[in-house]
Amino acid sequence: MSQSIQNTVQIVLSARARLGECPLWDADRQMLFWVDVYNYRVHQFDPATGHDRFFELDAPVSAIVLTSNNQILMALGDRIALLDPETGETTTLYQIQFPHPNTRFNDGKCDAQGRFWIGSVSEAPAQAELYRYDPDGSLQVMETGLTISNGLGWSPDGSTFYLTDSALHKIYAYDFDLEAGKIWNRRVFIDLTDEAVEPDGLAIDVEGNLWSALWGGRCIVCFDPQGQELQRISLPVQCPTSIAFGGFQLTDLYITSASVGLSQKEIQQGFNAGDLFRCSTPFSGRLIYSFQHSSRNT
Repeated sequence: MSQSIQNTVQIVLSARARLGECPLWDADRQMLFWVDVYNYRVHQFDPATGHDRFFELDAPVSAIVLTSNNQILMALGDRIALLDPETGETTTLYQIQFPHPNTRFNDGKCDAQGRFWIGSVSEAPAQAELYRYDPDGSLQVMETGLTISNGLGWSPDGSTFYLTDSALHKIYAYDFDLEAGKIWNRRVFIDLTDEAVEPDGLAIDVEGNLWSALWGGRCIVCFDPQGQELQRISLPVQCPTSIAFGGFQLTDLYITSASVGLSQKEIQQGFNAGDLFRCSTPFSGRLIYSFQHSSRNT
């Protein structure tokens, strides 16, 4: 099975992104949205035509989710904003004052109640946090003491929440209460401290397997719901960043990557750094949840 997936890895877009992140499959449009954090761009890729359009922004954009009124909710540096993909117009909804300087928003996703969970990344150890942005426009601190709050997601039954702290090489699991929007009982689910890699973005399939992009590892790794490694998919780039299931059957795995931080020699050795990849799998992903936009946010 591992070999069959391996043989399907292909470059679908020579993007040369500085920091490609947060692939997001739009099942209605049958398109993939993704971001280039440090080039301040939200991209819209059409697999049917190979065409990629992008929206220029004025700040690093690290996470995006779809909204219930067909807009895109974004984490932009130190603010949360809406993007209208029809006009390209942006509207700021929330500006945050981070508790520590040199901090910005990072990865994020929506839960089944349409709330936007989003982390931050700080240059100072243990100064980043995890937030929950609600449809009523409020922002709650849900976890503290993080350094690079990264890939997050939920088990298929909604009882478990996963959160990555890349700097610590760990993926945590929490108990999750969907109705209350609360997490508790943190424990280490995956510990990669013995490897020279950092877990980055992640995706959960319908069987509850967790797929993680290994920054510095040239691969994607899949763990079963008990945390046992099932397989690794090698990639022609040093730093894959995030993953999302897409396609008509949600069996295609889209993978973003980065070129930022690599030396010229490393880029030459992996000249596809920053490109967008896809591979076919025997696994099925899950439909994403949208932010339940409220008119009070505009």
